[in-house]
Amino acid sequence: MKDIKDYQDKKVLVLGLAKSGVSAAKLLQKLGALVTVNDAKPFDENPDAQELLENGIKVVTGGHPLTLLDEGFELIVKNPGIPYSNPIVKGALEKNIPIISEPELAYQVLDGEMIGITGSNGKTTTTTLIQLMLDRDRKAGHAYLAGNIGIPATTVVQKLHKEDTMVTELSSFMLASVTTLKPHIAVITNIFSNHLDWHGTRANYVRDKMHITKNQTAEDYFVINWDNPEWQQLSQQTKAQVVPFSRKDLSENGAYQRGEFLYFRNEKIMAADDIKVPGVQNIKNALAAIAVAKLSGCSTEAIVDVLKTFSGVKHRVQYVTTFKKRIFYNDSKATDIEATQAALRSFKQPIVLIAGGLDRGYTFEKLVPDFKNHVKAIVLIGETSHLLADAAKKAGVPVIKFADKVADAVPLAYQLSEPNDIVLLSPANASWDQYKNFEIRGDEFITAVNDLQNEKRN
Repeated sequence: MKDIKDYQDKKVLVLGLAKSGVSAAKLLQKLGALVTVNDAKPFDENPDAQELLENGIKVVTGGHPLTLLDEGFELIVKNPGIPYSNPIVKGALEKNIPIISEPELAYQVLDGEMIGITGSNGKTTTTTLIQLMLDRDRKAGHAYLAGNIGIPATTVVQKLHKEDTMVTELSSFMLASVTTLKPHIAVITNIFSNHLDWHGTRANYVRDKMHITKNQTAEDYFVINWDNPEWQQLSQQTKAQVVPFSRKDLSENGAYQRGEFLYFRNEKIMAADDIKVPGVQNIKNALAAIAVAKLSGCSTEAIVDVLKTFSGVKHRVQYVTTFKKRIFYNDSKATDIEATQAALRSFKQPIVLIAGGLDRGYTFEKLVPDFKNHVKAIVLIGETSHLLADAAKKAGVPVIKFADKVADAVPLAYQLSEPNDIVLLSPANASWDQYKNFEIRGDEFITAVNDLQNEKRN
């Protein structure tokens, strides 16, 4: 970590806690800043705030009082989840108080290289693959995971040296406030229409995603999915060297699939079918990772070894178990239609699907062809259950059932399945109507599958 003096005696407000806010506050204190943290959760229910207070950091909890803006803060480090419509954020902008995200703070003290990955789907898998490839036959230093993957960048950066690499998953929320952050290699896996309730419009969402390449120069690389004309057009906005990846064999200037094989700039890497995790979406993730790994000097042997052995990231088309010839997969991270489409297209066997969740105001006609081609029965939960039922009826899905929660849906899905069927949790919706996050929803699925096995064995 660089020893910088920029924050010495500087008044900084950390707005919102959770892992990233706590980590940012501790780093700022280490850098000599005069830190105040503000979190909406009441102090008595807020162990993070209690810990920071014990460490000598000023804490304001139970809301976001506008009077904080009268305290002369020179900078705000904002939790990614807090929108720009928040009154204290709007007030700060009116007062011209700079606002940055936690990864931006980490970048300012980074003594090493950053690789940044964003996109609507596939970020975590691609980030993980890149880190594994870079670390597999590395001669010096290490590659570390950080960012939206659940590991604060401000924590990771403190142990990095010049020969290390921080492989950082960056959400659109994190990228919205980019000022100086500049990955040496930036990746966009894809861009659909996500989080419009936060960004306001798709144009804003795309703009914030593209901030990942905002500060790149001709010495940097911009790796982007080439299989959509819109994404090709977006590549014209960067000053970095554009390196495409394409499952449709649309460019030889990067990573691509041609026939049964994956290539990088005319070098054959491996057969697509040798990738351990199933699905077209994982071929795309692999191509993005191959491009980054090759640009970083990784050997083909290391890349192939990772792709042949990597079994997937938890909650992302994660294989759980096979029980009485039914194969269970947890894809709780499928919080939008496109992710569920990708999951359904990953399998040739009949699928009993568990889906549903938070109602964000859209319908599910786009899923009708996939329901028709892949789904033999569906069990629906959450606010969107009846909307998904409408799509399933249009697709002619013969069996449509409803359950209260995932734990109730699993035994029902098992009853509807037959040997060699896939039982798949892929909700196509966020979890927040019933669960705090998709991880809790996915963990409930895994527990319910384990309970089912124990019950049937006894």
